[in-house]
Amino acid sequence: METVQVGVVRDSMLANPLLIRSELGRSRPRGFSLPGQDFVYGRINPNRDGGVPEAMSHWVTVVPTSLPGSSSRKMGKDFVALNREAVKSGLVTAQEHYQYRATHDIPRRSPAREGSRLRRPRAPPDVTFGISTRPSTPIFELLEHRYAQRWLEEQQSAERAKLASRQKKQAQLGKIYETRTSLLRQSQPSVEFTSLWKLPRFQKVRPHLDTFQEPESRRRALGAHGSDPGARRGHLGHGTHGTG
Repeated sequence: METVQVGVVRDSMLANPLLIRSELGRSRPRGFSLPGQDFVYGRINPNRDGGVPEAMSHWVTVVPTSLPGSSSRKMGKDFVALNREAVKSGLVTAQEHYQYRATHDIPRRSPAREGSRLRRPRAPPDVTFGISTRPSTPIFELLEHRYAQRWLEEQQSAERAKLASRQKKQAQLGKIYETRTSLLRQSQPSVEFTSLWKLPRFQKVRPHLDTFQEPESRRRALGAHGSDPGARRGHLGHGTHGTG
C-alpha cells in the first residue's frame, strides 16, 4: 500500500526529528546533517617540539605558570581561630562574638603554607623505596611437614587451655557454701549422761544379786542386748524378740 503525502515536502522536514516518520523494520533517523567525506573528526594537536634538531640542541623544559590573580588573591578570615580567641577572652554571647569578629582580623593561611608542614624531608640518594621482598620459604621445613606439626601442636595447646578453663569454671560454679545446718551436721557435740535421781539413802547401796562373774561379761551382754532393740518388744525395746 503506497503512502499518500499531503502538502508540500520541505527540506526542513528531513532535519526535524519530530516530523520524520519511522520506516518499517528500521530505526528512526535523528535528522542531523553530517559533513562530507573529506571531514576529519577530532582535535588538531599542534606540533611544538621543534622536531629532531630541536631535541638534539637542547631540552624543552616546562615552566610552571600560576593562575592569573592567584598571588594577589586576599585570604578571608579564619573564623575558627577568631571564635577560639573570643572564648579565651571570656565572650559567651552571640552579640559579643559578632563584635569581636568585626574588630579583630585573623587571616587564613594559604594552602601552600598549610601543606608545607606535611611535606616530607628530603630522603638521601641511596634510599630504596618500596616493599621488601618476603624471605624464601625453607624447603627442609616443607619436606619434613614442620608446618603441619606446628599447627597440630597449636591446636592441642588451644584445646588443653580451653579444657582447663572449662574445668576451672565448673569448679567455681559447683562450689558448695557451708551453711549453719551443714556445720551443725558435721559437728558432734559431746553428750553428758546424767544418772537418774535416787534417794540419798539408796545411792550407796550395792545390788543384792549379780549374775555375771566378771565386769567384762556384763559389758558384752549389755552391748549385745542394746544392739537389736528394734526387733524386741516393749516401748524401749528391752522385751523379748517378736515373732512377727
